[in-house]
Amino acid sequence: MTGKYDAITLEIFWSRLIAVADEAATTLLRTAFSPIVRESNDFATCLLDVHGGTLAECSGGIPAFAGLLGRTARHFLRTFPIDSWSEGDCVITNDPWIGTGHLPDVAMIAPIFHRGRLVAFSGSAAHTPDIGGSLGAQNKEIYEEGICIPPMHFYRGGVRNDDLLRLFLNNVRFPDLMLGDLEAQATANEVCRRRTVDFLDDTGLDDLGDLAAAIQGMSERAMRDAIRALPDGVYRAAVDADGFDDHPTHIACAVTIAGDGMTVDYAGSSKQNGRATNCTMNYTQAYSIYPIKCVLDPHTRRNEGSYRPVSIVAPEGAVMNAVRPSAVAARHLTGHLLSCAIYQALAQVVPDRILADSGGAPALRARIGGVNSEGERFSAILFASAGMGASSRFDGLSTTAFPTNSGAGSLEALEAVGPILFTRKEYRQDSGGAGEFRGGLGQVVEIENLTTQPMQVMIIGDRERHPALGVAGGKPGACAYARIDGVTPVRLKSRTALAPGSRIAINFAGGGGYGDPCKRSALALADDVRNGMVSERAAREDYRGGTAA
Repeated sequence: MTGKYDAITLEIFWSRLIAVADEAATTLLRTAFSPIVRESNDFATCLLDVHGGTLAECSGGIPAFAGLLGRTARHFLRTFPIDSWSEGDCVITNDPWIGTGHLPDVAMIAPIFHRGRLVAFSGSAAHTPDIGGSLGAQNKEIYEEGICIPPMHFYRGGVRNDDLLRLFLNNVRFPDLMLGDLEAQATANEVCRRRTVDFLDDTGLDDLGDLAAAIQGMSERAMRDAIRALPDGVYRAAVDADGFDDHPTHIACAVTIAGDGMTVDYAGSSKQNGRATNCTMNYTQAYSIYPIKCVLDPHTRRNEGSYRPVSIVAPEGAVMNAVRPSAVAARHLTGHLLSCAIYQALAQVVPDRILADSGGAPALRARIGGVNSEGERFSAILFASAGMGASSRFDGLSTTAFPTNSGAGSLEALEAVGPILFTRKEYRQDSGGAGEFRGGLGQVVEIENLTTQPMQVMIIGDRERHPALGVAGGKPGACAYARIDGVTPVRLKSRTALAPGSRIAINFAGGGGYGDPCKRSALALADDVRNGMVSERAAREDYRGGTAA
């Protein structure tokens, strides 16, 4: 028994609430206008309890976004107290210190009433096609990065706030796409509301209070049990990233395990910088707790209870706890690396359960934009993935995102957005770090400008100089780089004009290897060479010769 619910009833009810969040996610995917949601999976939906804690999070989407929505909802509740909500309300924000960490992500929360009582909230977050301002990692203050919406009503009692909408849409480059995606989010929230009411009617429950306590309590106990099984102690690690210009980013991490609780402290890390690679604390918390959940308790479904046993600490003014008005548009270039620092620390206590560094931590993004032959503005964002780090049992997954799970989606859909052609998309040979288990391969993506005018390619990336590190004797993966027409180097934090007919090739980083390369099995290495994953030269040099023969 878990409170008033036996195990079978709890499983049935819990599964149905997950289905509610998943149906909301499907609605958002099917009704969104922009490829960044439909194709690249950059969104999340969830059902929250009446206090703003996540209760059921969608199975797809960005897991860390779902974890962030609880914090966003509690911010909203401080602005809009419980007794101020009405049926048909929907509040919105993209404030990075309240929502998901940068302006392009819009968060929405809507109330769920049952028999006249407020019983829950529906939540969604999605990356918009544009937010105005100047894009990229070069910005110095938040004011350069686009329009910032404080917590406001998008709908009030079922009536849309068109004054807000006019102001918002007047400041973005693609207002039609923007409006379509905003309404898709509102529709997803409405589907979540309807299905939650259906659930309450079908089960005869008056509200979700007891059920939420049971579900969140079970997730919390599972996480605490997993932490308690580890030896107490302080485990330290540090990772470095390219940062910006001549100022690399240093992430120091101390993981303290004490009983059934864990604290991750980033004291000693770089201070916030004058560019856009800073993180807000919301984002830092989400991208610290999620990789810990993956390692310690991968099977229990996520909700607010999963996050309670882990505390995240970062000095105010550090790069992962930047204060306003810091630029944060490229915050993932720091935030995604937190998983690497945490796993390097946990390698000292659970080496058989962590991953080596992933080449896609942080993810590399490329935005291609310009004017087509009809004189219309176009923009496409490439969400291709690098290689994952290897583990103690398996090679790293090639071209697979981690710790995010956004993806490229259909290249044909991106080609339909504007006059671009993907001329190459293939595994990048020898990019995975050598090891008993090899790091996942990155990829090479080549894009041609089909217009008669130059188009702009903006790259937001890292690992140009700091590769994904291996673990337990594993070697680092290959660094990332980009070239125009195979000759001209392009920095991974840059805006570049791509001439008509020219091609830019982006080489994504590989994941780190795990274990001594000399211990890799002859069969596995032979398969790598035969399948083109590892060259014969690398087989001889990196694996000390001959085992692939």
